[in-house]
Amino acid sequence: MQQFWQWSGSDLISNSQRGILAEFLVAHALGVDDGVRTEWDAYDLRTDSGIKVEVKASGYVQSWAQEKLSSVGFDMAPKLSWDASTNTSAKEPARPADVYVFAIHAHIDQASIDLLNVNQWEFYVLGTPLLNQACSSQKRISLGALQSLCSKAVPFGDLGDAVEQAAGR
Repeated sequence: MQQFWQWSGSDLISNSQRGILAEFLVAHALGVDDGVRTEWDAYDLRTDSGIKVEVKASGYVQSWAQEKLSSVGFDMAPKLSWDASTNTSAKEPARPADVYVFAIHAHIDQASIDLLNVNQWEFYVLGTPLLNQACSSQKRISLGALQSLCSKAVPFGDLGDAVEQAAGR
């Protein structure tokens, strides 16, 4: 199993693995321990208080050789989602989570990257009603637009409170 993981998933800087790692970090911050991640569910996490959370990840540094840092942006398009608990698909595109956590791996020196170091990350938290109001059917959001909706990044240790507050609890 270790050889398979090393071969298939050890490049944590890659976009797909960085996204899964961001989900793991946010789950840890929220105290969500569902055992195994459910692939393709309508949202990424559900807190003990029932808040549905979608985690989106981005970063400046990529796995490949770069001439310049990447622009940070996030896909947040309304989707025809599938709900694993009911095995049903949505009839209309929507954002089914209650809260979005936008996670940016903000460290820019590739030689000293440690994606497990939460101090190298920035987290922005938005309630879905605010996201829907500001972005309607928009498919992507840039870092600048996100920062205009969120006045500041949330420290890792404060994510639980920020998610509860964004959900109106």
